[in-house]
Amino acid sequence: MARSLLEAPAPITAGKPVQGPWRRNASRKEDDIADLHAFRIDGIVQLITLLSRFVVLILPSRIDNIISQWGQPGHMGFGLVHYPTDFSRDILPIPCHSHNDYWRDVPLFNAIRAGCIGVEADIWLFAEELYVGHSIASLTPNRTLNSLYINPLLSILDRQNPDPQLLSEPEYHRPHGVFDTEPEQPLIFLIDFKTQGDALWPYMYTALEPFRQRNYLTKIVNETIVEGPITVVGTGNTPFSAVISDELNPHKDVFFDAPLEKMYLASDVPSPSSSSEYKYNPLNSFYASVALPKALDGNPNKDGEFSPGQIDLLRGQLRGAHARGLKARYWDTPFWPIGMRNRIWEILVREGVDLLNVDDLEGAAKRDWGENVGWWRSRGRR
Repeated sequence: MARSLLEAPAPITAGKPVQGPWRRNASRKEDDIADLHAFRIDGIVQLITLLSRFVVLILPSRIDNIISQWGQPGHMGFGLVHYPTDFSRDILPIPCHSHNDYWRDVPLFNAIRAGCIGVEADIWLFAEELYVGHSIASLTPNRTLNSLYINPLLSILDRQNPDPQLLSEPEYHRPHGVFDTEPEQPLIFLIDFKTQGDALWPYMYTALEPFRQRNYLTKIVNETIVEGPITVVGTGNTPFSAVISDELNPHKDVFFDAPLEKMYLASDVPSPSSSSEYKYNPLNSFYASVALPKALDGNPNKDGEFSPGQIDLLRGQLRGAHARGLKARYWDTPFWPIGMRNRIWEILVREGVDLLNVDDLEGAAKRDWGENVGWWRSRGRR
């Protein structure tokens, strides 16, 4: 018989309560909350760990504090930040000649900062003063050989050569040059005579006297080259007769820029046993220079490539200059397009040119010379 709907429900067994669906859901929710709390705690711990590592990274250590505060009053290194010869610290000299250097925003100093070992000044004599400029129209009363080059170089070299208070041996007293990284590297000072050479010569020679008194000039002593921080080379209307004159060049400290185009030496022609047998040699000249188009009967092609005939002329001229002990330099080289210019530079370096005549100092300084890095060092400074 079917149970009546009014019958009492079955009794609940002691210790075994009936768990309805609502009770099971509540238990599961409590477990989820507990898991969530555990996850949050673990995440907070990991975040704190990461933050602590980040703080270590961004907060300076003791050595970082020392470095950042070095030399400041009250801190370690006070008075030790600078040393006497740090004017050109970290500048590496490279074999480039700063063409028309006086045109730059900061003459001389731009070239030194780029590492160029050669600078150039065009000088004009008017009213017993030596002015510097490319043309008469560009001359101004305050742009003189003294103001742009003599006085700044004296200041630089005096700083590079402080009194050697700790050293008394004579061999340590040789004057240092402008480059602190290579103090024995001379700066080649090319002076282009624009007005009549014989009249200009004595004024130029006298202007160099402050260098002479400090023993800063490369010179000839007893038929031997004695290098100094500055090697002066005359070009343009410089009279060769004055350079070789005992009367006009008694200290033998001004050298000549010889005509490179006249030095072609064929590969099958033996050179003299001594460079002194040549008219132009290291006892009176330093450079052998010429305009590139004049030397090679025209410029290379639009890609910067030389014809076989031009390569032969180039090699013969370089061979002749080096046989005489002179440094070869080509000026009036194309500077545009950049690709053409760079290719010409590569070929000149490959074939043995000694200094690149450059207008773009930064381009020359940052150039990746590949296998030709240090090409000029292999042939010596002189």
